[in-house]
Amino acid sequence: MRILLVNKFHYLKGGSEKYYFELANLLKEKGHQIAFFSMKNEKNIQTNEKEYFVDEIDLNTGSKLKALDVIYSKENKRKMLEALEDFKPDIVHVNNFQRQLSESIIEAIKEKNIPIIFTAHDVQAICPAITMLDSNKEICELCKNGKYLNCIKKKCIKNSSLKSVLGAIEGKYYRLKKVYNKKISYIITPSNFYKQKLVEDGVDEKKIKAIYNFIDVNKYNLEKKDNGYGLYLGRLSKEKGILNLIEAFSKLQDKKLYLAGDGPERERIEKIIKERKLEENIKLLGYLSQDEVKKYIKNARFIVVPSIWYENCPYSILETQAIGKPVIGASIGGIPELVKDKENGLIYKYNSIDELESKMKLLFENKELAEKYGKNAKEYAQKFYNKQNYYNKIIKIYEEALRGV
Repeated sequence: MRILLVNKFHYLKGGSEKYYFELANLLKEKGHQIAFFSMKNEKNIQTNEKEYFVDEIDLNTGSKLKALDVIYSKENKRKMLEALEDFKPDIVHVNNFQRQLSESIIEAIKEKNIPIIFTAHDVQAICPAITMLDSNKEICELCKNGKYLNCIKKKCIKNSSLKSVLGAIEGKYYRLKKVYNKKISYIITPSNFYKQKLVEDGVDEKKIKAIYNFIDVNKYNLEKKDNGYGLYLGRLSKEKGILNLIEAFSKLQDKKLYLAGDGPERERIEKIIKERKLEENIKLLGYLSQDEVKKYIKNARFIVVPSIWYENCPYSILETQAIGKPVIGASIGGIPELVKDKENGLIYKYNSIDELESKMKLLFENKELAEKYGKNAKEYAQKFYNKQNYYNKIIKIYEEALRGV
């Protein structure tokens, strides 16, 4: 089978990009022919496959003309048509395409009558701000079912009236064009939670397949230690619950917490650490490479996912469980689908600092329990995240799309 993979970024920016490249590797392993379609960028990863690129659109510095390209780009449509003519794919598998690549590429694919599979890594199909968070970083579902005026009123996109208006227009345009309900053959959601949100927004449930992301579990068979510290992996931002984590941890005595990542809350975190004299207890690791991430996970007692927004299927959880360590996770979004309370980790009430403190205290003080949950986590990862199972499911979807089922 010939499969064109589409994603607006062609370098490892986040979970969508990790999936994009990992899926390419999996499909190649199984003998399929792969090509990529993305934006130009100096960070782009070179592959040995055919690659098709459009000019980059930087939404922070773009001109008014580029802003309109967010809604529809004639140039991107032309480039997609050229790619389709050259590569002649059987299937086009689209990941993050909204904004920079725009609906124009979907129109081009439909003109060639090629089935489109879309993996929804976020909820932009519902929310112009992408995250279902307003400008205050609070959960917001007011734009469901096309009520995009709420995005404008609350200035949900970076607290900007202009960007919020553009986002609302884009959302309305996609809805009028029936992109998700008509033009896309199947939507894959990496959590049942995201599937339910799309159904609530009016997408036909029959078009949506909920499948957890996959990893090569064999690459995570590492020799583990328990150096007794808790670990956070991710962006240092409010929606990730990092401030809740710091507050909960500060109530514990003589424990260690490592924070891997960077983001807008770093300075505030550094200030809190200094004010509360936690320099010996909390260590900021900054941005880590993939190998460094694995090293810190395998030596941790547990990792914490304290998000206060609708997480989908975080790779940090998959990788931690594949290594064989427990996760303490908030009861929000897709997290409780992966972290089974008192089986392979612990779940606490979303946004509850007291419960988060209690769960961390339990595992800090009970090494044997952490080891038990870690062992179960490893077994869970082998069963639910292995790439062969994912391949079987994705090929079935491709085949159904080709048959027009």
